[in-house]
Amino acid sequence: MKAKINHIVSESFEEFVSWRKHIHANPELSFEEVKTVNFVADKLAEMGVNYTKGIAGTGLVALIEGVNPSRKCIALRADLDALPIQEENEISFKSTFPGVMHACGHDVHTTCLLGAAKVLNALKSNFEGCVKLIFQPGEEVLPGGASMMISEGVLENPSVDEIYALHVFPDMDAGKIGFKAGKYMAACDELYLSVVGKAGHAALPDQYNNPIMIIAELLPKLHSYLNSISIQDEPFVFAFGDLHAAGATNIIPKQANAKGTLRTMNEKWRAEIHSKLKTFVQDFLKSKNAKGELKIIKGYPFLNNNKQLTSTAFSASQAILGEKNVEEMAIRMTAEDFSFYSQLIPACFFRLGVRNESLGIIHGVHHPKFNIDHQALKVGVASLSYIAINSLKTN
Repeated sequence: MKAKINHIVSESFEEFVSWRKHIHANPELSFEEVKTVNFVADKLAEMGVNYTKGIAGTGLVALIEGVNPSRKCIALRADLDALPIQEENEISFKSTFPGVMHACGHDVHTTCLLGAAKVLNALKSNFEGCVKLIFQPGEEVLPGGASMMISEGVLENPSVDEIYALHVFPDMDAGKIGFKAGKYMAACDELYLSVVGKAGHAALPDQYNNPIMIIAELLPKLHSYLNSISIQDEPFVFAFGDLHAAGATNIIPKQANAKGTLRTMNEKWRAEIHSKLKTFVQDFLKSKNAKGELKIIKGYPFLNNNKQLTSTAFSASQAILGEKNVEEMAIRMTAEDFSFYSQLIPACFFRLGVRNESLGIIHGVHHPKFNIDHQALKVGVASLSYIAINSLKTN
């Protein structure tokens, strides 16, 4: 089976590269992936794979049925959307849309899933069960395309028993993949803090209540408070990346605002600290004779990789790629809406190395010069395909 997969991958490699280049050159923002999903649909139609479009707007689901398709159903998922970034690469397949770029590798994910579709469709007489292919919109923005596709029944008809996905990892060399069992990525929430004081002339401090000084004092106190109520050995991130107050050298503004993020790995604690942080802010502002609020917009949950599933996928990947090319990963405090799937069914989210320093491919995701070594496509397609077949093999 490994030889069959590798043969199809090798024979189709240039086709996979052409797919990735086309998708990369034609990026579309979240929930606007009309041309992208039509491209996917056209390629699936060429393969003879049945699909349904229009799920969560621009999502698509396809089904490949093996022998005895009702025995078990697994899902493979890829995201379709690009980012609002101006590409700085000088390459033949550079983005043709100003200010939009596949800087997070979703073009790679889509290509790998399309490649896996070609392999699995060619080998469907070799496994029992079915494979559901989920091409998902809107991973980059709340509420996340995953949550929307789930609400529209993507995990039903047929019911999905387990789900897998990969994601580019620019810190890892092309040719390798990585796994982390258990908690892997963080839940993420958006923080919007406002402090309302009293405006005035800077030279007359008795006549104003400076919201800038108040918010400057509040932010480190909030962090210290969060540390004091944190759970031992449970990682979290509490950070603010935007601070704004429209004053001047001698003008004290009425209001100051800050925007930040809260990343956690424990859903129970996450729910508890939302209310505690809001109460802390209100009490502090009252003590400063000021008003305002901490608004928290709940984002994605934490991503949990099923331990048994991940262990099996790790071993399967070693078998198809070689032991030295499969690595253990560390916890990351970044977030991914694949986490919604992982909260409902056994899931495994793994990393695909795309780095090649000799080619100058060194930039991280969300960077205007992000790119990949196309040899990574072979690894992505082969690993997804073999993990799926290994899961559906007859005992």
